[in-house]
Amino acid sequence: MSSEIKVYRMAVCLYPGVTMLDFQGPVDILCSFGRKHRKSLASLFTTLPDVAIEEEYLSHNTEPVTPFTGAQIIPTMTYEQGLQTDFGIILVPGGPKEPKEIPPAIFEFLKKKSPETEYVLSVCTGSWVLAAAGVLNGKRATTNKALYKIVTEDTKDLNITWVPKARWVVNDDKHIWTASGVTAGMDLAYAFLVHLVGEKFADEMKGIVEFRTVKDSEEDEFATYHGLV
Repeated sequence: MSSEIKVYRMAVCLYPGVTMLDFQGPVDILCSFGRKHRKSLASLFTTLPDVAIEEEYLSHNTEPVTPFTGAQIIPTMTYEQGLQTDFGIILVPGGPKEPKEIPPAIFEFLKKKSPETEYVLSVCTGSWVLAAAGVLNGKRATTNKALYKIVTEDTKDLNITWVPKARWVVNDDKHIWTASGVTAGMDLAYAFLVHLVGEKFADEMKGIVEFRTVKDSEEDEFATYHGLV
């Protein structure tokens, strides 16, 4: 590992009713080798990459965010503050609420920051939020298959190519990555980690976290389960 580490600051976009596993699964995979964790993890890896991802939790204010289930989360900054901050990655989780029920500050943040941020990731209906912000125009994307018909009907007038059978979808320029429902976020996180630092380290991280990842983005049993294919 060289002394120079490229640090990606990742904006985790929160709102009331967000699904915790949508973001916390990917955060555990992507942020466990941040600078503050490196000494404690060094012995578990063959080598550490010259990249680190460090998360910020954003919300419309600094009050604790109550997710759909689980403990409250304390934001580290507001979306207004986030507009003045440089991020390398944006992560948008989903939840049972429709975009119109979510505080509007997130949409202003996504509209402004997504084009200038190197990577934009979403999990579950986080892609619905991206669509509502205009970020997915002209893009391919997927979403939670249980809500697929609702999401695609709501966005039918937008120029989005929704993919019914996909665990995750990556656009050709690698800018926007969208995952299917909830646990698919961890599969996306693994694939994103392979893209960012290579398969060897990603596999070591997978072994430490002990999860079975889907490596083929088109391997999607839930598309069949929900009658989409």
